[in-house]
Amino acid sequence: MGNDAAAGLGGVVYDFTVPARQPWSRVIKAGEILRIIDLEGQQAVDFLCYDANDPGDRYNAMNTIKVQGNTYVAKGTVLYSDAGKPLFTLIEDTLGQHDTVYGCCSNPNNFLRYGVVTTESCYSNFLKELAAHGLKRDAIVGNVNFFMQVPILADGRAGIADGVSPPGGYVDLRAETDVLAVLSNCPQMHNPCNGYNPTPIRVIVRAP
Repeated sequence: MGNDAAAGLGGVVYDFTVPARQPWSRVIKAGEILRIIDLEGQQAVDFLCYDANDPGDRYNAMNTIKVQGNTYVAKGTVLYSDAGKPLFTLIEDTLGQHDTVYGCCSNPNNFLRYGVVTTESCYSNFLKELAAHGLKRDAIVGNVNFFMQVPILADGRAGIADGVSPPGGYVDLRAETDVLAVLSNCPQMHNPCNGYNPTPIRVIVRAP
């Protein structure tokens, strides 16, 4: 079904399968469209983005939430920077709700929450991938979690929903300026965000 999500696409300039548990990044030029495909289903993709010409201006979850008046990212959502600059617009979305509040997993957080010592996490993936662009840990901020939902109950409790993303689901993100996109194909094994089985994803970039 993952192949179906790429069928008939024109103007492809880049096509890559990101292995399970690994990070990925690329500068997406203004007007280009980044498609992220959840090939096997129930695979969280932790996502950050930065103004490629001014990387200090990065994705801002609160600006994005407040402008749209919704804690979920969905079709039509604009991902805004700290300075209020549009970075990406979500122009297609097969799932309809993606988390903006739970952030990324980290080795210390895995110990605090689950009592386990881990050597890989989205935080460590971000550190590795950002270093390739001359960025340090202060560039890691609250991120989007594509293909993951975190319902917030009336009493404020939150938890990760299970089984929400079917195989072949995808999002299309149109770059509103030159944007550095950085993602971690989440390696988490201690909650259901990956169905306890991290799997590959596919990224495709199309020309305007």
